[in-house]
Amino acid sequence: MSLRRTLGTLALAASTMLSSAALAQVPVKIGVLADMSGIFSDIGGAGAAEATRMAVEDFAKLPEAKDLKIEVVAADAQNKPDISSTIARKWFDSDGVDAVVDMPTSAISLALAPLVREKNKVALFTASGSSDLTGKSCTPNSVHWTYDTWALAHGTAEAITKAGGKSWYFITADFALGHALERDASAVVKAEGGRVAGTVRHPTDAKDFSSFLLQAQASQAQVIGLTNAGGDTINAIKQAAEFGIVQSGQQLAGMLLFLSDIHSLGLRTAQGLRLTTGFYWDLNAATRAFGERFAARNNGRYPTMNQAGAYSATIAFLRAVAKVGSAKDGGAVVKAMREAGTFDDPLFGKTTLREDGRVLHDMMLVEVKKPDESKKPYDYYKVLATIPGPEAFRPLKDGGCPFVK
Repeated sequence: MSLRRTLGTLALAASTMLSSAALAQVPVKIGVLADMSGIFSDIGGAGAAEATRMAVEDFAKLPEAKDLKIEVVAADAQNKPDISSTIARKWFDSDGVDAVVDMPTSAISLALAPLVREKNKVALFTASGSSDLTGKSCTPNSVHWTYDTWALAHGTAEAITKAGGKSWYFITADFALGHALERDASAVVKAEGGRVAGTVRHPTDAKDFSSFLLQAQASQAQVIGLTNAGGDTINAIKQAAEFGIVQSGQQLAGMLLFLSDIHSLGLRTAQGLRLTTGFYWDLNAATRAFGERFAARNNGRYPTMNQAGAYSATIAFLRAVAKVGSAKDGGAVVKAMREAGTFDDPLFGKTTLREDGRVLHDMMLVEVKKPDESKKPYDYYKVLATIPGPEAFRPLKDGGCPFVK
């Protein structure tokens, strides 16, 4: 056999081997459906997409990743359930997307949960809060990762009520998350011997909170509970400061606050606020390493708990896909995530996926630092208490998930 023929044969064999290896790779496509331009964009947005890509990069270094070909796509949910459903349906039907991450509002998540089940895909709810996602609206294809309204209420409202804040007035965003926050926080206040003096509801993306704040002020409630999120919470706190509400003796309780909100408010305005969070970038060496790496890729902005949730949920999802051998059976992938048992997540610590889709991990009650207590960028929180995962979230028996006996 001539040398030319021998080399040709070897080249053909090598090409065949490479083609076979490429064919053997399992395709996995993740869609990040986040608020890219609205009032929740700092909470998730492009940062959630970046955190998801970081997770894919980190997972690719693991031995079990060698057979997976992973792609990430992203779209703007525009905070509208109908638009989000249209995007997700196209992703599932035409674009080969296997899992959706983030989903910035509870209304969007509640709309997508049955669609994900119908298409046998996976929903990784890392940005929405309604506890109904693991209650009456749970599905075998859904994972609720970062936080929920029950955990926030039992962290913040319980601590404030036990400390003497017995009368509450709620300023509530008139959408699914706000309603769930108000419901769960009211239940905690009443269970601790407090009372709800009243409530007022406002539209999403409200610019003027003066009338709502004046009603809350007139109620003479000890605590004004802000059961909203993102830009609405920021605007409400800023305008409350202008009215001197805290100086006049009432306390503000932000039921859902993020690191990005504190940054927007500034420590002079936000100091002393207490809130519940599932993640803080400066908690330990692992979270600091992630936070600094994320900030370097995100214009210096440090990660919120939702962005951390997108990272961790993606890692757990990919591990399960590798175990199953395919991403095409969403129910099987979620089952594999659950069967992984309790594991050490680098950002959330001891973590378990429960059968109703609720991810259990520690939550923290924190207080926003005074300006002179902060020593570096985004050094905003003092951890007051750590709430163990099994206590932080609603008991399984109380959720009403229809497929859990």
